[in-house]
Amino acid sequence: GECKALAHLDLSENEIGARGACRLARVLGDCKALTHLSLNWNKIGAEGACRLAEALVECKALAHLDCNWNSIGAVGACRMVGALGECKALAHLDLSENEIGARGACRLARVLGDCKALTHLSLNWNKIGAEGACRLAEALVECKALAHLDCNWNSIGAVGACRMVGALGECKAL
Repeated sequence: GECKALAHLDLSENEIGARGACRLARVLGDCKALTHLSLNWNKIGAEGACRLAEALVECKALAHLDCNWNSIGAVGACRMVGALGECKALAHLDLSENEIGARGACRLARVLGDCKALTHLSLNWNKIGAEGACRLAEALVECKALAHLDCNWNSIGAVGACRMVGALGECKAL
């Protein structure tokens, strides 16, 4: 597939599933101009997320990724956020409602320092717990441009909340 000029792609709420995500991944690597990708509510699962991750490393211009409500789990999240470390322009990331858990949050924390342009991060309803929140807090101090953080319904508890609040003092844009 030749889609070299494609800059904006929204396939939200189309039930593409893992199979559709795998097919999409085959062409995304050629979309060098892609800046905006929305795949919300598509049930892509871990398999689809892993295949998309392989393609996203080639999407260096990607600035906006919405991938909520896809049940990618910790495995899919780990692979996807690993690829996002290559997307230096990434400003908006929404991985809400994906059950990434503490493991996915910890992996995200390891790449957040590479996402210097990140201004918006949504991780709602992911069961990250206190461990995930603490790891994210350690990484958030590197996110100087962060202006918007959604992290509700994650059972982070008092320890996780205190660590995150402490780290947010470093995010001057908040």
